Parts: sequence; structure tokens; C-alpha cells
Amino acid sequence: MVVDIALKKVVDDSYKITIDKLKDIHFDTKTAIITNPTVAGFHLRYLLNAISAKELYVITVPDGEEYKNQETIDMILENLFNHRFNRNSLLIAFGGGVIGDMTGYAASIYQRGIDFIQIPTTLLSQVDASVGGKTGMNNTYGKNLVGAFHQPNAVYIDPYFLSTLPSREFAAGIAEIVKMAVTFDDEFFSWLEENDLNNTTLLAEAVKKSVEIKADVVSKDEKEKGLRAALNYGHTFAHVIENETEYKTYLHGEAVSIGMVMANALALKLELLTEHEAMRIKNILLKYRLPVSYDVKDIESFYEAFYLDKKSSDTMITFILPEHIGGVKITDEVDSAVVKDVLRSFKAL
Repeated sequence: MVVDIALKKVVDDSYKITIDKLKDIHFDTKTAIITNPTVAGFHLRYLLNAISAKELYVITVPDGEEYKNQETIDMILENLFNHRFNRNSLLIAFGGGVIGDMTGYAASIYQRGIDFIQIPTTLLSQVDASVGGKTGMNNTYGKNLVGAFHQPNAVYIDPYFLSTLPSREFAAGIAEIVKMAVTFDDEFFSWLEENDLNNTTLLAEAVKKSVEIKADVVSKDEKEKGLRAALNYGHTFAHVIENETEYKTYLHGEAVSIGMVMANALALKLELLTEHEAMRIKNILLKYRLPVSYDVKDIESFYEAFYLDKKSSDTMITFILPEHIGGVKITDEVDSAVVKDVLRSFKAL
């Protein structure tokens, strides 16, 4: 006997990304702002002057990638239960990528899913992490290995928040902008070479262009079944680096910068990229003082960690490699000896 459950339906999870100064917004429901002490210290008053809600709470969690874990998620959930949040309640992610990922994940699992919005405060989260609905946390096996696709109801990108961004955080965001250009838009990459994003007007243009690229990719492949995986250029290597260094040495964008250089080295071996193109990419990263080298201490251990990457299977490793500038190749057919040879070139003597 077979009983069918007819669940075929079209769900419209579309939303708008607003790039502008925050306007007055009212939420007619119980609402919680999830943030950290650093962001709250700089910008919470500014946010509270722009938003209001039927009931409004602020939940502050520790600052740093090392706190992107189950313990912090439990802290958020406990606060929601204590304040009797329900399925009509709303969360506001107010911070960088770590806050956005954890808030989105907490929203996705609280009472089987409630709404949330993103108000990103770092360059990296504005151009990348806040868009697309990827949520999650880290564990001992790696980065973002536990999570869910849970789209926000809206994203509000206010350039004002970048005014207090430390130089390292700013550069980390640049790495994600470079990633977009290398994989999807050679003209945008050339524009980045010619312009200095320390200029606020030019930075606003770069943010808009990056968001447009990300939005286009996500609209075509929301659950990362194909094209969206290209946005992980540099990340396959970066996630291993972050896990090896216990998320304490590099900001995410810094690890991505190194990861792109390592991916480029592999692309060179496979003749997907020229030496000149690899140097152009490296030069932009150096222009913003991003790290471009890493000491691979144990080649076998580093290589085995690739299997924990979400794009890989238990028998094949998927690599995202630039195919010249403006193109990308997603492949699981790279010989292990070639990969280990590249890793060997990053091993300190």
C-alpha cells in the first residue's frame, strides 16, 4: 500500500535588499535584536533611533568567530523562550557575518522557523554573508557544517555602519568583493584594479555591484546545487585554515584571501589560469594588505580536511577554481597528487 502526501507547491521567498540610510521601521510583533558588545557599543543607539516594535529586546552574544557554536545558539534560544517569543515573532541580525549566520540559524529552528531580517554592519556581511539565506554555526569538524537555508525577510545595508570598521575588517570585506569579480565579472575586476575602495563613493558602487552579482546567483540556485557553489572560490582552502587556527588567527575574509591564492595555484597547475592573471588577483589582495601566504604544517591532514567541506562527498573533493578572470570551474576531478603538490608549495622550509 502506498499513500501519497501531495506537498508540491511554489514558495515565494523573494525579498528586497535596501542600500541606503536606515529609515524609520516599525515591526508590529515581538522582536529581538541579536548583536555583540562591539557593534552595540558603536551603533545600537543609532539602530534604536530608526526602529521600533510592539515589544523590543536586545540579546547580546560574545564577539568572535570562536563563539559561533552551539553554546551561543542555545543562549539565543533560551532568551527567546524566556521572553515567550512565538511563531509570529521576529529576529534582527545586527552585526557581521557571525551574527547574521547565528541569528538566521536560530530563527530557522526556533519553533520550526520564524522570520528574521539582516542589518549587516561589516563590509563582508554587506556584500556577501547577509544575502542568500545561508545560516549556521561551526563545530569541531569545521566551519558552517551545521545550519540551514533560511532566507531573511529583508536586508538593510546602511553605509554608515562602515564608518567605524577597523582596517582589517574592511580589507576582509574587500576579499569577498574580489571573489565576486574573479568568478563572475572581468569588467568589474578591471574596475577594482583601477579604483581605490577607500573612497566612500567608489566603495558604495562596489557594494552595489557585489550585491547584484550575489543576488543574481542566489536567484538562479538558492540551495547551492550548482552555480552558487562558485561563490565558494577560495573558501575550500580557507575553511581548513580557519579550523586549523581555531578561528583565532585570521578573519574570515583574510582566510578567503589566502584561500584564493591557493586555489589560483591549483588553477595554474591545471592550466585554467595564467601566471599574469594569478598575479593580477594577488596584487589586488596585496593592495589592501590582505594575507596571501600560509604555512601548511601537515599536508596529509590539510588534504583530509577537504572531505569535510560541504561541497565534497566522502570520496571526492570539489574545488572551485578560476577559469581565467571572470569565469569559474567547479570540479571534483583533480588528482590528489596535484593538490598535494600545491599544498607542498605552501609548506614552510
